[in-house]
Amino acid sequence: MQRAFGRNLRAYREARGLSQEALALVLGVHRTYMGGVERGERNLTLKSVERIAERLDLDPLDLLRS
Repeated sequence: MQRAFGRNLRAYREARGLSQEALALVLGVHRTYMGGVERGERNLTLKSVERIAERLDLDPLDLLRS
């Protein structure tokens, strides 16, 4: 699930032509954290998933789909 979330987040970012650093600024996180999320290395809480989706105006389930 972490990897699916990371892949979906990366696809969102790339579709909008954003760098990891730019997306990290939008989300209010550090760019190295953003890289870890995209690689599926971070164990996100449901609250974190919800917060990221909310800031991107997405349904959290869209980011969790395989």
